[in-house]
Order: sequence, then C-alpha cells, then structure tokens
Amino acid sequence: PEATSIIATGPLTSEPLAEALGRLTGQEHLHFYDAIAPIVAAESIDLNKAFRASRYGAGDDYLNCPFSEAEYTAFYEALTSAGQVPLKTFEEPRYFEGCLPVEIMAARGFRTLLFGPMKPVGLVDPRTGRQPFAVVQLRAENREGTLYNLVGFQTKLKYGEQERVFRLIPGLERAEFVRLGSIHRNTFIRSPGILSAHLNFIAYPRLFLAGQVSGVEGYVESAAMGLLAGINAPRQVLAQPLVTPPRETALGALINHLINTSTKNFQPMNVNF
Repeated sequence: PEATSIIATGPLTSEPLAEALGRLTGQEHLHFYDAIAPIVAAESIDLNKAFRASRYGAGDDYLNCPFSEAEYTAFYEALTSAGQVPLKTFEEPRYFEGCLPVEIMAARGFRTLLFGPMKPVGLVDPRTGRQPFAVVQLRAENREGTLYNLVGFQTKLKYGEQERVFRLIPGLERAEFVRLGSIHRNTFIRSPGILSAHLNFIAYPRLFLAGQVSGVEGYVESAAMGLLAGINAPRQVLAQPLVTPPRETALGALINHLINTSTKNFQPMNVNF
C-alpha cells in the first residue's frame, strides 16, 4: 500500500482476508491450525532422572525422560482416561498423521506411542546401561536453554489434566508448565523473516500487522501487538524512528519470538516470565 496501514485480525480470520495474507506472505507462511506441545521451565526438570542424548549417540540435543514398563503403563492409563477439550462448532478435527494429538495416538493401542513420540530406540539410560521401555524427549525451545518442549506431545487434553498426566513423566514430577498444549483453529503467519521488530512487513514496510494473526497467543498478547503497531504506524507517518520494547521486557520477548529466524518449528507464544 502507498499509505501506512494496519491489518488487525484474530484466529477466525475470514477466508478472503486469509487469502490476501497468503498472497502477501506466500501460502507456506500462513497457518490455520495450532498444534502446540507443552513447554516446561528447564530449572523444574529433575536431571537426576532425565539424561541428555540424541539417538544412536548423534550428539546431545535432547533431554530424555526414561520409563520402566510399569511407569509407562501408569502413564498410558492416565493419558487415555484424561478429560479432553471438546471441539467447537466452527472447528473440524483436521488432524494430520504427522501431527496427531498424543491422546489420539494412544487410543490406537497400548504400544502405539512406543513407535511414535515415545520411541526408545537408539537411547541408553546411563543409570541402567539399558534402553528404556519408553522415553519422552525434551527439546530446547530457546537459545538460552531455559525452556524445553515436550516433543510430539501436541494435545487437546484439558489444562488441569495436562499438568496431572504429564507430571507422571519421570523427571517432570515438579514441572513448571510455561505453556500448555493445544490443537485449535487459529489463523496466523509464520512471522520470522516476514515481520520486523516494529510489526511491519519486511517486504512491505508501510503495512503493519496486529492481533493474534501476527503469531502471538492470547488476548493480552494480541492487544499488545495492536498497541505496538498503533505506536509505530503514526511514527512512520510523521517520519519518526520506529520503536520496539527491550528484549528483557514481556512485550519485547514476544517480539523477539516473532522475529527469531532460528526457530525451526514456529508456533504462537504466550507472554511468560
């Protein structure tokens, strides 16, 4: 656009507007469903139980939470009986085989998870010298290694149920959940490399993006993006320098998440301390 403009929209963006955003960003940068796994604070993981390793000795990129057969059985029974969030009328269960909710996989059979996200193959628990019966792998979510993602654990379990069930994972008994898992309809762009730290498009600097579509999660966060876009758009019109909050602030950390091009699997993020 020739004039400075702001697009502000939320998770249920209309099809025509979503199509226009797809043309602006490239369709591969536009997503319609979240499939989010829980994130835990690194300092809350029990490193006396979790061990660092990648499969077949190919590095140490993951923390691994090992299960005995009895521990897995207890976890499986809790997972398959836990309460789930019902689908809304505007949501369709468009699950992809490569990104199924963990409880949907578990419902297919007792051993199904052992061939999916809880596969123990290629890992040796240094405490026992043997391959565990099952594992949950945790992957660092940020460069500082303060947050860890439960790999493959996207879920539609109710929040309270997630905390109860996932604390049965050895090493996560006292886990602090920074973000809980979800699968729901949500239109958002994969913003790293698309948006600047000022919330305007890198390729279209006179066009700003605000609201949940920018790649944040939650009411306060979406409003915050509107606030920042609303500050910067008039500054651009007045030929003043554009601004962004320091990374050490809550809003600055959100912006850093939106522009972090080293993120491999971008998903929207809530504010967290």
